Amino acid sequence: MALNDTPGASAEPGPDVLPQRGFRRAVVTGGAGFLGSHLCEELLARGTEVVCLDSFLTGGPGNVAHLAERYPTQFRMVRCDITDFVHVPGEVDLVLHFASPASPIDYLQLPIETLKVGSIGTLHALGLAKEKGARFLLASTSEVYGDPQVHPQPEDYWGHVNPVGPRGVYDEAKRYGEAMTTAYRTTHDVDTAIVRIFNTYGPRMRPHDGRAIPTFVRQALAGEPVTVAGDGLQTRSVCYVDDLVAGILALAGSGHPGPVNIGNPHEMTVRQIAEDVVAATGSRSPVRFVERPVDDPQVRRPDTALARRLLGWQPRVPWEQGLASTVEWFAGLRQAA
Repeated sequence: MALNDTPGASAEPGPDVLPQRGFRRAVVTGGAGFLGSHLCEELLARGTEVVCLDSFLTGGPGNVAHLAERYPTQFRMVRCDITDFVHVPGEVDLVLHFASPASPIDYLQLPIETLKVGSIGTLHALGLAKEKGARFLLASTSEVYGDPQVHPQPEDYWGHVNPVGPRGVYDEAKRYGEAMTTAYRTTHDVDTAIVRIFNTYGPRMRPHDGRAIPTFVRQALAGEPVTVAGDGLQTRSVCYVDDLVAGILALAGSGHPGPVNIGNPHEMTVRQIAEDVVAATGSRSPVRFVERPVDDPQVRRPDTALARRLLGWQPRVPWEQGLASTVEWFAGLRQAA
């Protein structure tokens, strides 16, 4: 398969696609992070007022500064830690809970904070949605599947997770968040949804966040060896951020409870990703193999049949195009430094 071929990309949405609703005012926790900032931007572009909540533990105000300038009356940035307290005055009809360290380097350094935002933070965000009568969407992750024994991973697969391994703080925080979200739906009749996000890349990732693509791009642009874990034959399925945001908001607007996988089913080896990054940057960096992290998944590919059938969603951005945009953004960071 060519790198720009997406399985199912030519398929037309079927008759089961759910009708969509719009939103007047949304709260995005973790809204100054990589994914959160893109969500804020797209919501604003669609005419939704946005309240962005972030502690700046791993996100940064620079990710949303342009939104405050472009939408001075529709966008509000509030620095707060949702594990302490969350209060938003006025009407809210959508709560997107995206607050959490999300890269291995972050949650390994911030294990308690990761567990707290997945538990207490989720409780507070759900409480806000309950208070406002708002639709609630939890950002879960493909990591709930762990090192999967089923491939590709469908939503009804329960996963293979080590709760006491180093990645357990993130995996179990998200699994707990899913359970809490489900409990609020069944007990308090809160309109909830769960999205399971697979590996995503694009502008506004941090160069040193520890994830594969930003690490490879940073190293290649600097002419350093590109460090691939293990033999590089483990696989990932990477989705460009614009596609991911479109899928998330389609789920939000559908009324479906989920969980729903959102990700690109095009599977590549980590070594192939590294080699493509080197080519895209025009670098002469060699690929260097390093020790593989504990509990690093061997395979990762979403079964996206449910998203295609109910949301009419599928990824559109080819790998080469998304990678070129990402490299351009990282190159701009280097020039500005």
